[in-house]
Amino acid sequence: MDIVIIGAGAMGGLFGALLAPWARVTLCTTNTEHAAIISRQGLTLTSMKGTICRQRVRIVVDPDPEAIAADLVLVCTKARATATAARTALSVLRTNGLVLTLQNGLGNLERIASVVGTSKATAGITSQAATLVAPGHIRHAGDGPTRLAAGPGQSERVEAVAALFNRAGIATTVSDDVDSLLWSKLMVNVGINGLAALLRVPNGTLARVPECGQLMVQAVEEAVAVARALGIDLPYEEQVDRVRQVCVQTAENRASMLQDILKGKATEIDVINGAIVARGEEAGVATPVNLLITQLIKALEATVDQRIRGDGDGNHVHAPVQRNHFGGRTFFQENPCNRKN
Repeated sequence: MDIVIIGAGAMGGLFGALLAPWARVTLCTTNTEHAAIISRQGLTLTSMKGTICRQRVRIVVDPDPEAIAADLVLVCTKARATATAARTALSVLRTNGLVLTLQNGLGNLERIASVVGTSKATAGITSQAATLVAPGHIRHAGDGPTRLAAGPGQSERVEAVAALFNRAGIATTVSDDVDSLLWSKLMVNVGINGLAALLRVPNGTLARVPECGQLMVQAVEEAVAVARALGIDLPYEEQVDRVRQVCVQTAENRASMLQDILKGKATEIDVINGAIVARGEEAGVATPVNLLITQLIKALEATVDQRIRGDGDGNHVHAPVQRNHFGGRTFFQENPCNRKN
């Protein structure tokens, strides 16, 4: 199977490394430093056990539709890049290909489907966790189930993707209820991402420290109330416990929103906690905790260049934020390890 992964950050890189021994994988990134290192020495993956492997994988910065064709496109970008990713997916997708979003939040599937067509777009959720340690280096920070949605006429293609994922060690099942799937992932993101970013703590702290856990429970319970009001089919009584379980399973992981805040990047707050606020307004359900989390994250984004940090001696200094600068070259990695895992 030919797979193109758009977004080669933590999650895209993890899936690329795990799938590369079993399929022809092409990573697409806008980060030229990341691409250059992977091109030169391979994609470095640190496993949950601490072992390190450098995986052979192709990586491009400017995808050429004449040179790349995909049976499956995985979209692993931030939500703000979904429209661009969808156009790239359309340009490389084979006639009977499938575009699968593994992104956070609500609205991504609809944006992708509007570009590639409903029959070629579907969504999935995953409890896999990863951290981008440095350009070219991914750390596998948590292992958990992956679920893919199969819409009308998609069952055969989605089942084939699930079978491939399972061969690659990514435990995967298939569901026919995309709304339930996306909202179940949203619950986890609502409980973890914003709070981890605000408190600057790894996931496990939210479940371990009572003061953190109380906020997490309040945010999730608001999301549950909104989902119930909208008629989303979920086992509502299980949601808080499930979020706690994910925190424990990914205890050392830095949530994606925390990684964004630490790097001075824009976050996905609008499609996570912000989405609960928006849907709550539509349904007439109050969401004060999610509103406050959303407002605080937006305030962090707005003041990134004014951040005060300690220098270790009790003094405070303004720390400049490093930002990526992107270009347009293409790279191809020829070797390192091809061990199947």
